[in-house]
Amino acid sequence: MRRSSQIPLIAREDQVAGFRRSFDRAASGEPGALLVGGDAGVGKTRLVTHLAATAEQAGGRVVVAHCVDLGEIGIPYLPFTEALGHLQHSTDDDVASRVAEVVAGRPALARLLDPAGRPTAQGDQHDERLPLLDGMASALATAGRPGAPLVLVIEDLHWADPSTRDVLRFLVTRLRTEHLLLVLTYRSDDVDRRHPLRPLLAELHRSGRVEHVELEPFTADELRAFTTALNDGPLPDDDFGEVQRRSEGNAFFAEELVAAGMATGTLPWSLADVLHARMQDLDPGVQQLVRLASVAGRQVREDLLRAAAQRTPGLEEPAAAAGALRDAVAHQVLAVEGPHLAFRHALLAEALYLDLLPGERAAMHLSYLTALVDSPALGSAAERAHHAQQGHDLPTALVASYDAAECARNFLAPTEELRHLEQVLSLWDSVPDAAARVRADHVEVALDAAAAAWRSGQPSRAVQLTRGAIDSLHDDPQRQASLRHVLARYLLDVEEDVSEAVHQTDLALDVLPADPTEDLASTLAVRGRLEMNRDHDDDARAFLERAVDVAHRARAPHAEADALASLAVIEVGDPETAAGLIESAMHRAVDAGSLGAEMRCRYNLATTWYYAGRLELADDLLRQALARAEETGTTRSSTGISMRMIAELLRYVRGDLTAAPPRAGVPALEAMVLESAGLYAAVARGDDQVLDRTAALRADWDVDGFVALISGGCRIDALTFAGRYDEAVELAATVVEHLGAVWSTYFLGRIWISALALAALADAAEESLGGDDARQAERRAAGDELLAVARETAERGRPRGGVLGPEGRAWLRRAAAEHARLAAATDRTPADPALWEAAVCEFSYGYRYEVARCRFRWAQALRAAGERAAAELESLEALREAQEMGARPLADAVLAWARRARVPVPGARHETSTLTDREEQVLTLVAQGLSNRQIGERLYISTKTVSVHVSNVLAKLGVSGRAEAVAVATRRGLLVV
Repeated sequence: MRRSSQIPLIAREDQVAGFRRSFDRAASGEPGALLVGGDAGVGKTRLVTHLAATAEQAGGRVVVAHCVDLGEIGIPYLPFTEALGHLQHSTDDDVASRVAEVVAGRPALARLLDPAGRPTAQGDQHDERLPLLDGMASALATAGRPGAPLVLVIEDLHWADPSTRDVLRFLVTRLRTEHLLLVLTYRSDDVDRRHPLRPLLAELHRSGRVEHVELEPFTADELRAFTTALNDGPLPDDDFGEVQRRSEGNAFFAEELVAAGMATGTLPWSLADVLHARMQDLDPGVQQLVRLASVAGRQVREDLLRAAAQRTPGLEEPAAAAGALRDAVAHQVLAVEGPHLAFRHALLAEALYLDLLPGERAAMHLSYLTALVDSPALGSAAERAHHAQQGHDLPTALVASYDAAECARNFLAPTEELRHLEQVLSLWDSVPDAAARVRADHVEVALDAAAAAWRSGQPSRAVQLTRGAIDSLHDDPQRQASLRHVLARYLLDVEEDVSEAVHQTDLALDVLPADPTEDLASTLAVRGRLEMNRDHDDDARAFLERAVDVAHRARAPHAEADALASLAVIEVGDPETAAGLIESAMHRAVDAGSLGAEMRCRYNLATTWYYAGRLELADDLLRQALARAEETGTTRSSTGISMRMIAELLRYVRGDLTAAPPRAGVPALEAMVLESAGLYAAVARGDDQVLDRTAALRADWDVDGFVALISGGCRIDALTFAGRYDEAVELAATVVEHLGAVWSTYFLGRIWISALALAALADAAEESLGGDDARQAERRAAGDELLAVARETAERGRPRGGVLGPEGRAWLRRAAAEHARLAAATDRTPADPALWEAAVCEFSYGYRYEVARCRFRWAQALRAAGERAAAELESLEALREAQEMGARPLADAVLAWARRARVPVPGARHETSTLTDREEQVLTLVAQGLSNRQIGERLYISTKTVSVHVSNVLAKLGVSGRAEAVAVATRRGLLVV
């Protein structure tokens, strides 16, 4: 009979068609993922093999990678390092060079792919992991091209290590325009509700980028076609009925049943029987070899299998192992997959492994362990730990787990590091000389595990481990005291009530000597942060100043930098003092060799001056910081991306509205953040696609709160320019609700959102003059509430240093002025020009675009107050600034208003009106909401004459009602409002 790999794919037409659609979308720059689930043996590998061939025939590039079953810990990032290794050594020189360029620009990624690189300091790991994940995404993205996407197949996701799951989360949430298609397979029957893959699957199911395919067993007709192809002809009805009943449509079971039935003349009753029947046809040496191979899992390196065979009874002779290996491949039990040998199906490996006696399993694990110990290059420390554990060599398992934890730390895989260190802790009491073997005591290992737990986002576990380590030192109060500041830091991340953390620092300070030490400085620094959290700024300042002094005398730059940075937060209301503290902290960070802390200080220094309104100085400092980031390869760290976002905002605030130059190969996360920051200028320029761009970022609100704030606020502004006022006000409420849940009710950005919503309400009210009074009253009530919220936010939003900065004060002024404009429209009374003058003054710290916009509103208020000359001057200045900046919507608005208001500004050509002077007078009073009788009284004409004039106006404007007449005349520049 033939094997399934030798026949065309049977059935699965819908799945193949769905893949082709996904492939075509990826080819055009719409990336996605295909999640293929199904029971073991149902045909997932056969399907994805066919899909890979289909993709290659269509011009795509296919890379296949695998997850390996080494328990929950696994080897960090294994399928992605495998995939990137393929791409780095691609026969396509262009792809290989582009991937190499990405890797070279990411030190963390280069170190992962070249484990011989330098270790990573623990303090820098959090900063480097984001560039690592982003680097993987960028390397994969750069391998795909228009019309030729990269198809990355990752098999056996149910065995994925935690870091691999993290990469998939990162990739799927940040897919934008890459030419990339992920194809992911997993066993549905293995993933119960407690399986670690389950949360990731739930997230993937929610993503609009992911299409889920659940492979079902063959139907009777499909199974008939499948078995006929395997058998080169139809099975007898009785045999087919048996295959159908026993396999239940499972492709692998059916294939093995057919193979066994044809060979023996009888059909065995279970899968184990099927596999044993196949094994019985093999020589004893071959059987022993495949049993040994099963101990490694579905896949094993050929050189490792040969080395383990030399340490296995019956296979000691290289010639015997080589012959057995050739026979296993010839009988299609094993297949060659690059440098690996693999079972044709993982179920075969599992069945063979489960059939081994406990003693046989342990002995074969030890064969692998001996091979790995003798030749470490054959595998990883994680593999040594796995085989040592399963082989019951506990001392070796302890040392290998400790080495694997160190490797995981260097690879920026904190979850795996934690699991390995927890394994060390669990073995500690079983290995009498454990401390000597790992050159660290139990407390040090526990603290390393706690640090890994914190970095992996498990602060509660970090607290638990640290508390246990401290409690174990009950006979060493001095060392206990030296570690309590570590526990206090972790408690800050876990408990809103900081009383327990305060208690820990009290216990430490009662025992620590007054002599200057790093432990004392760190404890004082943490206590200062705790007092800041309790809003005890005076106490916090005292602790932090003492921490700086102690750290300086103890030559502890890490602790000194930490304390200085915290002091800067307290003093931020005085930017000169805060900046000085941050500069000192930066110098200490440089002394300590902490690049991450240095870059955070550079960012904080620039933003301190930005929020203080010293924009030119902030711009200079950001340029220096970005140059340093480029020099050190940290532009794509979280701090580096924040720097670039602030730089983009600074460019806009200072009046440069030009679009940022396109950046080739920008990683997804960076692209998302910079896209958000660029929306301010895009709205001000009046880009045609700005509403589409803001709508597209809606899916990323949960990824980053600032993306929600910026894209949401900019969309409110764009909707207002587009005349979609109700949508703008509704969106403002949505943004506030979202960020209120993510941040707090009184997040400071709410002042900006409130001002924008007030502007939408005011525009709507002005366009509705003479319309529905009840609707106008609703707008006024909504505006009253928005202004009250803006003012309350300014008081309760805890601004930096307790003082609202110049930007916050300016938006609060604008909110008040917009509210006055709304009130003027709803009450039909002139607004006070002084409110807009105050807004112009507040924005004059350097916010060029908002100065021009507020100056335009000031001109309107002056014109309504009868100050025509002043209105002309302000409108001329607003128009000049708008045109110089390229702010088309604002310039158009100034010109349209100037036409209506008869204000002589360049370019404001007044439309020739078909209305008589008297009709214009009547229409102006109609816009103010006056009745015909009131208009007659105002103009000293009869009510009937007024009615005639109104009818003429409606006819000349081609409208059917008074409100529509006002709106049309306003848009055409025939009416002053």
